[in-house]
Amino acid sequence: MKITNNSQNIPFNEAQQAWLGGFFAGMHSHILQSAGANDTANARKITILYGSQTGNSEAVAHDAAQSAKAHGLNPSILSMDEMEAADLAKVEYLLIITSTYGEGEMPDNAQTLWSAVSTNDALELSHMQYAVLALGDTSYDLFCQAGIDWDERLEKLGAKRLYERIDCDVDFDEAAESWISNTIPLMADGTTSLTIDSQATSSVAKYGRKNPFPGKLIANRLLTSKNSSKEIRHYEISIAGSDLSYEAGDALNIIPSNCPQLVADIISAIGCSGDEDEPVKGELMPLRDALRDYFEIKLPSKELIDEIAKRSGDQELNTLLQSGDKDKLADYLWGRDTLDLLLQFPDMQFSAAEFLALLKPLQHRAYSISSSGKAHPETVHLTIGSVRYHSFGRDHKGVCSTYLADLANADTPIRCFFSPNKVFRVPEDNDLPMIMVGPGTGIAPFRAFLQEREFRQAKGINWLFFGDRNAATDFIYQDEIEALQTKGVLTKLDLAFSRDQAEKIYVQDRMREKGAELFALLEQGGYFYVCGDAYRMAKDVDKALHDVIATEGNLSAEQAAEYVNQMKKDKRYVRDVY
Repeated sequence: MKITNNSQNIPFNEAQQAWLGGFFAGMHSHILQSAGANDTANARKITILYGSQTGNSEAVAHDAAQSAKAHGLNPSILSMDEMEAADLAKVEYLLIITSTYGEGEMPDNAQTLWSAVSTNDALELSHMQYAVLALGDTSYDLFCQAGIDWDERLEKLGAKRLYERIDCDVDFDEAAESWISNTIPLMADGTTSLTIDSQATSSVAKYGRKNPFPGKLIANRLLTSKNSSKEIRHYEISIAGSDLSYEAGDALNIIPSNCPQLVADIISAIGCSGDEDEPVKGELMPLRDALRDYFEIKLPSKELIDEIAKRSGDQELNTLLQSGDKDKLADYLWGRDTLDLLLQFPDMQFSAAEFLALLKPLQHRAYSISSSGKAHPETVHLTIGSVRYHSFGRDHKGVCSTYLADLANADTPIRCFFSPNKVFRVPEDNDLPMIMVGPGTGIAPFRAFLQEREFRQAKGINWLFFGDRNAATDFIYQDEIEALQTKGVLTKLDLAFSRDQAEKIYVQDRMREKGAELFALLEQGGYFYVCGDAYRMAKDVDKALHDVIATEGNLSAEQAAEYVNQMKKDKRYVRDVY
């Protein structure tokens, strides 16, 4: 506040003006805070439910809550596993923000609530007004299916749709902001809005998804043997000076750059020079820069595949697209990337603008953090398998895994931000047992968990199931694991190296072998964690867990399922799968 002295009747010097300005500013702030407190007590309550696998939906939920507060509403943010179906029936104003996991499935934290809501036809929701925001990826066939299912189910149970569902692709920021700006005023209709200084009320960190921190790569070392069929590397990224922090169980998102050679080969394949200036992110830049830093050029989008089929007139590809046989199309595309498709039809060319219009934005990659933020507050450790394979006469590479392995160095700003995972956490009670199942790079968060338990001097049992192909070449972090055993931090270790014997042995087989001990720890309140491949390993481990509980607990299959569901509700069975 600035008090001007335009009259001889206001004889304030500069120091007095400054003091009075501060006094009135403080009074103004106190009045606003008091008004806000009174308004919150009487404000319309809205519930914001999020279903999230990697943290995106949760982040949008907090953005929606911030907007709701600015409109005089009293928002409550809940993970879907914090809501019971019976409590949902009491909600009058509901926002659902959910991602879709895998092939049209609910995220892990939404499965229990969805199971209850989708099977309870007696649930009465005619008093409810709602809106749904769906996050998804158009590269999957069942795009935004979880959000679609929630939208249709709530309507069927009598709830009133307040605003049409928006289905967001991977680049969801603008669509989500539009949805929030349209739904919140409808939720607030008839209530009194407050004008709130977003900078004063926001507790959002300086760095995040929209403003990634430029980390520094300070370690890059090979974990597997040079004779291994895999390449797994350990990375350490400095976040010193960022004021960022993380917990064991969180993920680090990295925004990579595309391989310069792949960029050059694609530019050549479409018949461009790479010097063409194109508008991207509000500025003109050469095509080669745009393809390197802003667009997904490894996996072809559906739009690009359709256009290639149309322009090439290829009978096989067009027949597959017209048939609607998703499995056969997936088989056709298996091992092919964008460049493979372009090289398959060398006479087909695109202008720079045409080609960019058919691409999706380059997305960050999320990696489970393999360090404890308490033990390593200024660095983040990652354990990543480098993707490399040969198909269709070319060597192929993963985008981010080989960006870190081959391209990044100590002078490369590693654009990154955190995704908290508030469910995937070490037990608060240091005496409770932890059972961790993480073969291959799935060991990453459990390395962090063990560091966390050691830092806390926790006395609870720590049991790790780990394995890979061959012990001699793939036993990553072996020295660390054996040191943790010697110190008593790692209480039990069961290994499963599948190719060290004629009959393959996996972590789920070791679980069954130790079923009695495993069940005994679960009965003591033990936590059960899984990290790794979602499509095979995690499903096999889940089946083994049900079998162990049924056998050792002398329970029926239905009773074992109830036991597991209760573990999920208690957040004692949690997964970080991909």
